[in-house]
Amino acid sequence: MLQRRKFTVFSLSFLDVMSCGFGAVVLIFLIINHDSSEDQQVNNDDMLAEIRMLDYQVQSGEKDLFEMIQALQEIEARVEDSDNQLTSTQESLEQKQESLSELQETSVATTESLNALTADLESREEEVNRLLALKAASEGTQARSFKGTGDRQYLTGLRIGGRNIVVAIDTSASMLDDTIVNVLRRRNMSDAQQLAAPKWQRAIRTVEWIAAQLPLDADFQLLGFAEATASFVPEATMDWVPMFDGQALNAAVEALRTVKPKGGSSLVNLILEIRQMSPIPDNVYIITDGLPTQGERPPRGATITGKRRLELFGEAVDRLPKQIPINVIMFPMEGDPMASAAYWNVARATGGAFISPSWDWP
Repeated sequence: MLQRRKFTVFSLSFLDVMSCGFGAVVLIFLIINHDSSEDQQVNNDDMLAEIRMLDYQVQSGEKDLFEMIQALQEIEARVEDSDNQLTSTQESLEQKQESLSELQETSVATTESLNALTADLESREEEVNRLLALKAASEGTQARSFKGTGDRQYLTGLRIGGRNIVVAIDTSASMLDDTIVNVLRRRNMSDAQQLAAPKWQRAIRTVEWIAAQLPLDADFQLLGFAEATASFVPEATMDWVPMFDGQALNAAVEALRTVKPKGGSSLVNLILEIRQMSPIPDNVYIITDGLPTQGERPPRGATITGKRRLELFGEAVDRLPKQIPINVIMFPMEGDPMASAAYWNVARATGGAFISPSWDWP
């Protein structure tokens, strides 16, 4: 009797079916995963391109921002410079307005003085005509002629002579006027007004009067001294210049006419220049108005006391060469009472002359 075979669910057919199904699932999974990788690669490339584009835009934006910051800083600097210029312009305008007010006040005072002088001039016309008719004696021995309006009879003590003669004129700012206030006013006037200052013109006429008395056989030097000493002879030489026909003397006097008084005065620098001349002069004529305000070097301060000015004068006199007559023509300055006595002592000690002429000389 045949034995019945047992039934099982895990037969060969079942396993085949399951294997086929599992293989199909794997194949489907592989197909789907491959497509996803390709899509992911494409998406990654697009994102990388966008990132690079954004980086480029960020870099471009930073560059533009830096340029804009630089431009803004330049504009701010220009604005600051404009503000400074505006402030400077406003200050300059205020100063000019103040100067204009002072000039207007000076103009009114000058007009009043001019009217008074005109009236005085008309009243003295006959006297002026008489004085203009006077002529210097011995014209044949002079290189220049000079006609003045003053009475020179009181000047007989001033002898013009010698073989080597120095004429030195003070060209400092104080020669603009007799008072400190008027000196300060005239310093702010035009060059033409400063050159026309009565005191300065009087000093120039004094030089012309001395020049007219110089002997034809003499050698001369015409010097101006302020903070430094300079010659008015053409080419600014410090050597002795022969009189000859007087052309060099005339040229030096004409050069003096163009000089505007300014700065302080140093007597010691004048004396040091005289010491270096060879031969040393045998007559020196100094036209000045007061004691020096400087020594060999400019002072540190803006002001100076009368005592210090007297000390500077003494230091300068100590440098004088021996046996040189010092002749002084003084136009006294306000606020310098010791000047006349100091210069008088020097003139007396050296055998020279000291005079302080009246306002109408020469």
